[in-house]
Amino acid sequence: MLERPPAHDDLVDHLVRTTPLGRGEAARVVLDVLAYFDETVEEFVRRRHRELQARGLTNPEIFERITGELPYRAVAPPQLSLRQLRRIVYG
Repeated sequence: MLERPPAHDDLVDHLVRTTPLGRGEAARVVLDVLAYFDETVEEFVRRRHRELQARGLTNPEIFERITGELPYRAVAPPQLSLRQLRRIVYG
């Protein structure tokens, strides 16, 4: 079974009570969600760029979409310019 901090036991208990998930499944969901939101701004920008590029979007479309998505991350990142976005992706 995956390790989880005891501080999240209440969340696991809530998921077990309110969903058809078993305790082990609920714990894995909590860990997956925490890992998703643990992503840094740079990791998020690079991942989303790859995903959107794979869908055939162009860089102007991609950077506009990423700019719109960033404020809705779990911890709001600083405002990034297009130049900063490009530097994250291309170095």
